[in-house]
This record gives sequence, structure tokens and C-alpha cells, in this order.
Amino acid sequence: MSFREVLAADAALIEVRLALALAGMADQPVVHAMRYAVSGGKRLRGFLVLEGARMHGLTTEAALSAAAAVEALHAYSLVHDDLPSMDDDDLRRGQPTVHVKWDEATAILAGDALQTLAFELMCAPALGPAEVRVALVAGLAKASGAEGMVLGQALDIAAETAPAPLTLAQITELQAGKTGALIRFSAEAGAILAGADPAPLRAYATALGLAFQIADDILDVEGDAAAVGKRVGKDADAGKATFVSLLGLEGAKARATALIDEAEAALTPYGAAAETLKEAARFVIARRN
Repeated sequence: MSFREVLAADAALIEVRLALALAGMADQPVVHAMRYAVSGGKRLRGFLVLEGARMHGLTTEAALSAAAAVEALHAYSLVHDDLPSMDDDDLRRGQPTVHVKWDEATAILAGDALQTLAFELMCAPALGPAEVRVALVAGLAKASGAEGMVLGQALDIAAETAPAPLTLAQITELQAGKTGALIRFSAEAGAILAGADPAPLRAYATALGLAFQIADDILDVEGDAAAVGKRVGKDADAGKATFVSLLGLEGAKARATALIDEAEAALTPYGAAAETLKEAARFVIARRN
């Protein structure tokens, strides 16, 4: 199958796994908000978990709960990032954000519950021996906490009131946490499941995550809100430093392309088995949303 076919098939499986995890929960607004928050999206992070596992000889089923876990964690981060006290967005994936559709308190609680659900999913017996599950939980915690996503978001908020726009090095550090940390862990998870060295996948995902963010900055300039599924032009309106504002549009595109070359080169040890991950890297800078 082509990368896009694999991505769609994996997304459908992850959707079912998340639905199963949420089934039977109380008929309450917070649970409805959780289901709403995890619906849709490309499931790129979950795909990275599954493809990394398959490259190491594991079945899709053996890694499915881990893929669902990173998607639940990602959904939590989006719900909280969209809050008025954070990025203050009212549109996500072409739909009203959770705090707009319900209210701010429900959004906070739904995000909290999705975060804890992620760790519950990461403890699923199907993921293997206890030591493997502990390694996955520890990796997810590190990627999502004060050394990863939370740090990146904190730096992003601080930048809004900083006396001077961020430098290129500072933006790179910020995005390595906010966007890159979960992408890195997602790529490494398959190797962790298989008890293999995650270093090549870490190198791949480090370059991929940065390229992903640069592509987002480009979409904020060139994208159409209907296609992107969220407001565009927001960074420029706020005078926020981005890869585009610092490198220029063509410079940002060139940097993203160079990063994809780096990502593909990191996969050399896997040979032809890594072709789908290489296609995923090329997709990251060609996407329209």
C-alpha cells in the first residue's frame, strides 16, 4: 500500500481503539467532549508508532494501544493549547474548539481526562512485559512534561510578552518541545516495543518534527482556513516570530526540504523496510492541512 493508504488504514484502527477505550464511560458532557476531541485528524503520531513497530517485525495489533495512547495525549494537548489562557483558538480541524462548543471548565477537564487515558492505554497488557510498558510510560511522560510539550508551550506563552522576538535558535528549542517531543517519542515507541535501539528513529523524528512545524508556519502564511481547518495568518497578525518571519518564505521551504533529507538519511539502517516512513516525511512538507 502507499503511505496515504497505510495512514488511512491505521487511522481507522486507532479510531476504533479510542472508541473502545471511551465506551461505557458516563453519559456526561466531559466524556462527550473527550470523544469530540479525539475525532478526526491525520493520526500521524499514531501511524509513526505502528510503522515503527512493523519495521521491527511486530504486528499492528501489538502496538495499537500505544498508538491510541499518543493520539489521546496529542488530543489533550490540542484541547489545552486552544484555551483562551493559552493560544486562544476557536477553530480546530474545521470545527469549533472544545471550550467553544462546551465551556472552558469542560475543556480543561476533558483534556485532563484524555491525558490520564493516554497513560492507561500505555499500560495495556497487549503491549508486552511490564518492563516494556514501564519504558513506554516513562518515555511518554518525558515527552509530554516539563522537558517536552509543557516546556514548549510555556516558552511559547512567554514569547508573547518577551521584549524582543525569539531568535531562530530559541524558536527551534521551543518547537522541539511543543511539537517535536511527542513526534520523537511516537517514532521511538516501535523500537521500544521490540527491545531495539531507537537511535535511528529518534534522529529521523527529530528532523521530521522540526520540518512539520516549519510546514505549519508556511501554511499559516499560504494556507486556506477551510483546508487547514483552523485560523491562518494569526502569527503574522500578532507579530510573532516564526520560521517564515526569520528565514523568509523560500528560506523556510528550503530548510524544511533539507530536514526531510536528513530524516530520510537517518533511516538508512533499515533499508527498503523504511520506504513508508520516507513517504511520511515527504508528506509532512507537502500537506495542505
